[in-house]
Amino acid sequence: MPILERNTAKALSTPALWLPLLVAAVAAIAASFDLPMQAGAEPAYPNKPITIMVPYGPGGVGDVALRLYQTKLEPRLGQNLILEYHPGGGGAIAANATLARPADGYTLFFCGSGMAISMSLFKTKPFDIVNDFEQISTISRLDELLLATGVNSRFKTIGDLIDAARKEPGKLTLGSINPGSTQNLTAHLFAQKTGIDAAIVPYKAVPDLITALIRGDVDLGVDYFAGFQPVANDTRIRILATTGEKRSVLLPDVPTVKESGYPDFVVSSWQGLAAPRGVSASIVQYLNGEMVAAAADPEFRQRLLQTGQTPGGSSIEDVNASMQAEVNKWADVIAKAGLVVQ
Repeated sequence: MPILERNTAKALSTPALWLPLLVAAVAAIAASFDLPMQAGAEPAYPNKPITIMVPYGPGGVGDVALRLYQTKLEPRLGQNLILEYHPGGGGAIAANATLARPADGYTLFFCGSGMAISMSLFKTKPFDIVNDFEQISTISRLDELLLATGVNSRFKTIGDLIDAARKEPGKLTLGSINPGSTQNLTAHLFAQKTGIDAAIVPYKAVPDLITALIRGDVDLGVDYFAGFQPVANDTRIRILATTGEKRSVLLPDVPTVKESGYPDFVVSSWQGLAAPRGVSASIVQYLNGEMVAAAADPEFRQRLLQTGQTPGGSSIEDVNASMQAEVNKWADVIAKAGLVVQ
């Protein structure tokens, strides 16, 4: 063996000399894969609780899904998920609270397609759901809203209602909650896609809308299954159609608006988690994998379906494309409806 080779072998047999070389090699490999490296012996992400900023108050249909999901995602991450509720401002309060924290993967935003509406309702955007955030994955889907009348209504089908509206322009009333909500904009979209002239009547809460339907104060009401659930299966209201791509598994006998002759009318919504732009790609990919796995949990799926929601789970690319599509869709509806931009 040449002297140079003998000396090299002897040097590499000394830990003090080859250990730095090994550490440098591992770091180089990690860097090539964009893997997060912690200093010293600190464990990899996540090594502390993760906070989720929620733009709604506790107790709503979205909160129910998030809390069910929390029980399945926490064991997978090995960390607690802390839910912080910041309702109001069209999601702006929770969004800005998220953006105020470091973009390190320890503060996430619970949001969904409903946040797309805020991008066109405000003259000055309080936040940008597309450019300020990256969607990670969906948690649940509200696949359809319901279009319902009171049981004593003269309308037996969605076609009956549309025919009557065309014969008597301006007389039909469509009820929903909260101007600017998904339900409210769905009522506007229904009028736009069917070409009818109807008055959109907003109510403060779903129980108020249900009461109006039962009394016959409004011709058609729009809300999610979860909202109409207390009366969906009794004799006080009649569900004429759903707004999903296909029929609801909970209401298989009720046709969709799409199959009733309006293929461009489909409304569904989803909820998920987003990370502020700037969180490393490796963390976002890791969270996506764990979120998709948690959404596939059989118990989670069964319990979520009982609330009228469909389990989520999606690729990063698909959920971000969906958000951009929702922004474009509702911007068009809002502009055509002439809604006041705040």
